[in-house]
Amino acid sequence: MRSMHPVIPPVRSPEVPTPLSDRTGTGDTTTVRGFERNLVATASAAVLAAAVVLRFWTPSSMWLDEALTVNIAKSPLHLIPHLLRDDGAPPLYYVLLHFWMKVFGTSDLGARSLSGVIGILTLPVAWAAGYGVGSQSWRAAGATGAGLDKAATDGEASERVARERAGRLVAWTTMLLVATSPFAVYYDTEARMYSLVILLSALGVLAFVAVLRRPTIWNVLALAIVTCGLEYSHYWALFFVASTAIGIAWFARSGPHARACRMALVGLAAGTCGFGPWVPTFIFQLHHTGTPWATPADFTALVYTFTQFAGGDSDAGRALALLFGFLALLAIFGAGLDKRRVVLDLRTRPGVRGLGLLSGGTLLIAVIAGKLSGSTFADRYSAVILMPCLLVVAYGVTTLADRRVRQGVVAVAVALGLAASIPNAFLSRTQASQVASAVLASAHRGDVVAYCPDQLGPAVSRELGGRFDEVAFPRASAPEIVDWVDYAATVKHARTSRFVQLLLSRAGRGKVIWYVSAPGYLNFGDDCQVIANDLAATRPQHEVVGERASDTPFEIFEGESLYRYAPS
Repeated sequence: MRSMHPVIPPVRSPEVPTPLSDRTGTGDTTTVRGFERNLVATASAAVLAAAVVLRFWTPSSMWLDEALTVNIAKSPLHLIPHLLRDDGAPPLYYVLLHFWMKVFGTSDLGARSLSGVIGILTLPVAWAAGYGVGSQSWRAAGATGAGLDKAATDGEASERVARERAGRLVAWTTMLLVATSPFAVYYDTEARMYSLVILLSALGVLAFVAVLRRPTIWNVLALAIVTCGLEYSHYWALFFVASTAIGIAWFARSGPHARACRMALVGLAAGTCGFGPWVPTFIFQLHHTGTPWATPADFTALVYTFTQFAGGDSDAGRALALLFGFLALLAIFGAGLDKRRVVLDLRTRPGVRGLGLLSGGTLLIAVIAGKLSGSTFADRYSAVILMPCLLVVAYGVTTLADRRVRQGVVAVAVALGLAASIPNAFLSRTQASQVASAVLASAHRGDVVAYCPDQLGPAVSRELGGRFDEVAFPRASAPEIVDWVDYAATVKHARTSRFVQLLLSRAGRGKVIWYVSAPGYLNFGDDCQVIANDLAATRPQHEVVGERASDTPFEIFEGESLYRYAPS
């Protein structure tokens, strides 16, 4: 009986884009292809060089999260777990940064360079992950799914060559997409854990592919180590591991990879067991810290995440998001017929659909967990699925049978990625340096510097260098560390009048009060404005030194205003 499903004709083997092409020719053809190889190799080298520069070039001073991270990481090693208990983060990146800063210092460049180096290390890992996924997905999809003709699969040697071509095609595409990813570039220039999360997720994909190919104890151990490292880097890794485990458990029931999938489950379980010593701290954080600075996300975050991967709201970012969506559609549903045609199979094509489900499943679990626990969503948390998403996009290129079309599509994606990444080299993420410069220009040692909310304190106090008497609302605490424990309740019960009296008492009759403030922070209502008004009533000689604004073509993420209250 004839199958009711349409038969997808076999197509020609993809020619791997230079500089990795195995194709040879004679005469003029050889000359033309040699020129193309040199051109593509030169362009790729230029792109990678630009990607390296972009990971170490940002003029912005550190904003809240970065300054807070550095302040925790430079503390004595035995105090870091206690400080993180009140902060709400896992410890791996902070410990790495602690030792990094002992060698390279605590300057902006010194601290951020750890993320930059991690970002550069991610590039060859992305290549290896792309090669593993490309060649493994070729085997899963068969000849038509990878754009290979039947003749190319006749014989073990030809099959190996075709598999390597598919692997290298996905490998180089993935590496170039990661190198020019606006999302990766942004977080590779921050002293935060997200670059580490991207690297570990790439290593996780690589380790899982290794288990599928050879389910040895060493490959399973590698998967366990990466899993444990991810969970100690960011808590969204728990959603990532859960989504992975659900998918693997489905395929562990039967099939050619059933045993390998069961071994992979062992690796995931072993890695999660390694997270056990941190569980008491995690439970405390879950009940007392969370994310009190924002509200839980809704399901629109599922779409918002992928637009942020492409560069957000910039014109280049929107265009890149459309191209990513197109390539992801081809990767999951498409099969190449010939150089001009691609067919879509609504049942989806074997290959990287598992990575697509992993990415979507992670986001879905995260949003549901956020709804249940009251935790918010920030696009940076989705760093854990950046690599799977870019692998899906890179695999979509394999459905394009024409070599020049593939090269053109990758070139457009790379150009749009660079265009969306370059503004990061000029972006001011905070006004902390401007505020600190204004204070340092005319303040005297012993003047009082106050902050409302305390979330403005770490970045500004870092720039001030400890020269003044500093205090932050609502806890009347030092500004270097923000204590997130029961934060909403603390803000609710804090009294602005007591804080004003504290400032007046510290300043006495001869010291100036400098007040750094910004509206719109969750839970604070009009508290910060009330403090400003009460100080103005007590000290009529006051002025607005700097207003919350931007002096660059790009919006400042953490804007703030500065007030000066002179003695009566």
